[in-house]
Amino acid sequence: MDLSDLHLLSASEAARLIRDGAINSEQLVEACLTHIHAVDGNIQAWAFLDPEYALTQARALDQHRLESKPTGPLHGVPISIKDIFDTADMPTEYGSPIHAGRTPSRDATAVALLRGAGAVIMGKAVTTEFAFLNPGKTRNPHNREHTPGGSSSGSAAAVAAHMVPLAIGSQTAGSTIRPAAYCGVVGFKPTHGLISRHRASPLSRTLDHVGLFARTIDDIALLAEQLVAYDENDLDTRPRARIPFCAISAEEPPLAPMFALIKTPIWERADDETREGFAELVGQLGTQVEEVELFPSAHEAWQWHQTIMGAEVAHNFEREWQNNRALLSEQLRAQIERGLEVRAVDYQRALKQIEPMHDSFVELFEQRYDAILTPAAPSAAPKGLSSTGDPAFCTLWTLCGMPGITLPLLQSADGMPIGV
Repeated sequence: MDLSDLHLLSASEAARLIRDGAINSEQLVEACLTHIHAVDGNIQAWAFLDPEYALTQARALDQHRLESKPTGPLHGVPISIKDIFDTADMPTEYGSPIHAGRTPSRDATAVALLRGAGAVIMGKAVTTEFAFLNPGKTRNPHNREHTPGGSSSGSAAAVAAHMVPLAIGSQTAGSTIRPAAYCGVVGFKPTHGLISRHRASPLSRTLDHVGLFARTIDDIALLAEQLVAYDENDLDTRPRARIPFCAISAEEPPLAPMFALIKTPIWERADDETREGFAELVGQLGTQVEEVELFPSAHEAWQWHQTIMGAEVAHNFEREWQNNRALLSEQLRAQIERGLEVRAVDYQRALKQIEPMHDSFVELFEQRYDAILTPAAPSAAPKGLSSTGDPAFCTLWTLCGMPGITLPLLQSADGMPIGV
């Protein structure tokens, strides 16, 4: 095996080769670092990267294995962490000058679980400011003139450019699904409360999810198995039986799945290439897909999401608003100002709409359908770096806390990925 190509391995392949002794973690991390050095000057996916410390972790894990000590499912595999998750041995700055140089004393729960599984915490991926809208420095690996999406821009770009096989990010509107779609990788936003958000910078408790990035579905399954756990520090998690993501991923479905194509009320935002791509996809699926109209109450979901997010963002950033307002971006200041105007009765009314929508979707799935088919974003990644793109096609599913996965199945005329 050519050691210079190890960065091309999937996480599942790398974990198996390390477990079998065909390669070691130091060789894998060295290959990733060499590739990062070659390509990241143009992509800029990293907020923090200490190559020698990454190698130190890898060597320690290799020694651990040589001593026949127990190893985890991700033993020796490098992963990138969005820079809103606390890391006790690296800065966590939230993409904001307000927290420049901040190094927390403890890991976020998700980071601690990854370490426990044997992962090498490679470094911190660029995030938009506080995981909101103001873009970071990262560029799309497929075309540097196009946005990588946000807010998990560095996470998606690092995986897409083969700098690491895995990354974690977050989603409050479309911040995992959209950048994954724009960068042409697999992005997974699990059910709300499935993965702890403890010691990750909060935007909205109601809407925040941890998001996962990989280049294969099997790798998403492997990563998810390490992260799904009850955490008493995140009140939206709960004890549950272990979910065998890897076994499910490896199985053939017992029956051909049936899809509900839901265009949503914002279908007009989808560009011609996205509409044409979905028409072709629907044609390929044939009798396995039916177009389904959303129930009327869901048409207001985008306003409910805006109300909830506005109020909770204003609450969560009260200290920054009071003490460092001038260092906040114009977008975040405007969001906080809108949130401060939300009436308590409107906030409570919006929260109460989520459970009835849950019930309506449960009925949809129980009747006939296994999954919903819908665009990840209105288009391929837009040209320009002043915006992270439109998250509107993710809003409803995030509000409902439903699991979503985007697959890089379509392509624009100029070769940019389009996610499904």
